[in-house]
Amino acid sequence: MDDKNSKFLKKLTVLAERNDPINPDLYEKYHVMRGLRYPNGTGVCVGLTRIGDVVGYEMQGEKKVAIPGKLLYRGYDVADIIADAERNHIFGFSQVVYLLLFGELPTKTQLENFHEFLASIRNLPPNFTEDMIMKAPSPDIMNKIARGVLASYSYDPNPEERSIQNVLRQCCELIARFSSLAAYAYQAKRRYWDGKSMYIHNPKPELSTAENFLRLIRSDTKYTPLEAHILDLSLILHAEHGGGNNSSLTVHVVSSADTDTYSAIAAAVGSLKGRRHGGANIRVMEMMDDIKEHVKDWGDEKAVRDYLYKIAKREAFDQTGLIYGQGHAVYTISDPRAVLLRDKAKDLAKEKGMLDEYNLYLLIEKIAPQILMELHGDDKKICSNVDFFSGFIYSMLNIPRDLFTPIFATSRIAGWSAHRIEEIVACKRIYRPAYQSVCEPRQFVPMDERK
Repeated sequence: MDDKNSKFLKKLTVLAERNDPINPDLYEKYHVMRGLRYPNGTGVCVGLTRIGDVVGYEMQGEKKVAIPGKLLYRGYDVADIIADAERNHIFGFSQVVYLLLFGELPTKTQLENFHEFLASIRNLPPNFTEDMIMKAPSPDIMNKIARGVLASYSYDPNPEERSIQNVLRQCCELIARFSSLAAYAYQAKRRYWDGKSMYIHNPKPELSTAENFLRLIRSDTKYTPLEAHILDLSLILHAEHGGGNNSSLTVHVVSSADTDTYSAIAAAVGSLKGRRHGGANIRVMEMMDDIKEHVKDWGDEKAVRDYLYKIAKREAFDQTGLIYGQGHAVYTISDPRAVLLRDKAKDLAKEKGMLDEYNLYLLIEKIAPQILMELHGDDKKICSNVDFFSGFIYSMLNIPRDLFTPIFATSRIAGWSAHRIEEIVACKRIYRPAYQSVCEPRQFVPMDERK
């Protein structure tokens, strides 16, 4: 943009910023729930779902009572699903995909057939990688995934049909291919934006999503069984989180307009890219980098506590006062995803020789909620959330931070697909909530009288 246009844009920016402030008191006056949340933090109920549930408290009359967190997929506790997969020495993500899409746990034969089906459609369409990914690389992988989803419309022989069979086919193809979209977008970024070598490997049909992802992002295609299983665990835990999270709600809203599958899923990718949604574990890692730089003895509880106080009092790190990875809109006593990742992370930390750093995470998990409660005087229970441990696990897997949110998307496409089908089957009505206008009527001013 030249200097003239740049200066003009700055003037327009002043006008735009001055035009839109809304007095916060008006939200209370008109009983508007900002962010679709009641004053006590609970979400405004805007729909019904049979897919997932997030449990962090019980309502006893008007009072919220904190309980240990639970994450339910189609009514099943995700902890039981994971324990069963471990007992049977299988990768559980494809089982979770089956459960979310079809509502029932698969038999061994059903799961084997479903895995073979996903494997048969895992490859991207002919020339897709060259034409849609390599020819227009992006510095942000999430944007590239969204473009890849939209581009898939052009490779679909029947992109507009809204029958459940056709939508299910489209969703299964996207579920199977998301790991390749993310991995190839990363390789293109390495080559064209980072000036590094690019490695393009083909996915193998016999491998799980986690195994294929690690194979595609690494130059030597190698990984250990523990690495693959802990990534599979992360995929399971991120696959679904109820209909009220921002990206799943986006799928419902956009699908309710009767648009195509690719438009709905691309919109969800755009939502997940948001720093208030899918990018939180990167902020955790940046905070941890800062803590490790300023606290020399990671086992010194007083030193760690003192520095966390500085962060919480806006005297250190990014001056926001936030200790990233702490607290959740629903979970109170514990985030079950964080608990499961934390316990498995210890095994990986042993394998990678990173137990000292793992113990630092445990120490912060212990004292950060205490600090936040002391400073803010809030009796709401605070726990570490999934983002606190997921980034650490990805770093131990030597996964670049560019891929943290794309991994989230590779998992959550399962939940998004289930929510799209649920919206088409059950709801059949476009979302049309109300907004209260707080702009006063004004007398029109003819052109030649304007100043």
